Amino acid sequence: MPPIENYPMNVQSIESRLSQLKKRQHRVMLLSLSATVIFIVALVASFTQQTLVFSFFDLSQHVEQLHIPVAMGDQLLIHQQPDYFTSLLSWFGWLILKLFVSFFCAFIFVRILKKFKFFQVRFRSLILRFVAWLIGFILIWAGLTYLQYDTKSDETKAVAKLVDYDKTIQQSQIALELKDADTPDVVKDYLLAQTALLHRPVDKDTALPYLTYLVAAERQDPHFMEYGFKPEQLWTMQHQVYGKAVTPLAQSVQKQADQAQKLSEMVKFLCWGLSLLAASIALMFYALALNLKNRAFRIEQKN
Repeated sequence: MPPIENYPMNVQSIESRLSQLKKRQHRVMLLSLSATVIFIVALVASFTQQTLVFSFFDLSQHVEQLHIPVAMGDQLLIHQQPDYFTSLLSWFGWLILKLFVSFFCAFIFVRILKKFKFFQVRFRSLILRFVAWLIGFILIWAGLTYLQYDTKSDETKAVAKLVDYDKTIQQSQIALELKDADTPDVVKDYLLAQTALLHRPVDKDTALPYLTYLVAAERQDPHFMEYGFKPEQLWTMQHQVYGKAVTPLAQSVQKQADQAQKLSEMVKFLCWGLSLLAASIALMFYALALNLKNRAFRIEQKN
């Protein structure tokens, strides 16, 4: 039988090991949550990467921006001509910012709640702590999303106002301004086709006749190349309405589109692989965390 004076030392040693075990369990659970976030990001990226990849080639499968050709001059008073790549970089930057800020600030949110006695009792449950973390993540994400769209440039808001209409495209501000504009009809068709495709929901029926005039003009108008039409934008419009590029100028960027499609498939495969790996790691760490938790519980029960 061990001496009685050794009992305090044994109890202290057990408590020290128990504390280390709980800390290890919390660290492993944090790693599991981190791997889960990577899994979610990779999974979402596998569905959204195509837009980003196409933007590297200044292409898009849907018209998302209004391109004003040089033939218009300053008649529409839109000074900035952003490209798809710049816009996607901005969107991607906001996505990374929202993910990291929401992820880490959600832990701060839980830590603040734990200072209140009401939550101290309930947060003994790991599930309730995770629910609180998830609520904090969603609230912070929503706040940052509001900030993202509230800080849109005046130029972006001006373009949105320019192409907005309710029932017919003739109600749009751009159509009203083009009535008095001293520009060729083909330039007006180019702008109005974009306006119809920028409308939500997409107004393909309205865009079709304007795009038909554009296709005919490219084949018949000897000055067509002088108007400053963007080949990538023509490709996007024709691809969205016809499902393929039908004119030489639009077909000139088909090689870029094919390269973008191949790269997109590779990136999608990598995203799927990363999501599968992250999911496996998350499950492994979660199982390890549960094992550590059960060991700590058994030690507490014995003592």
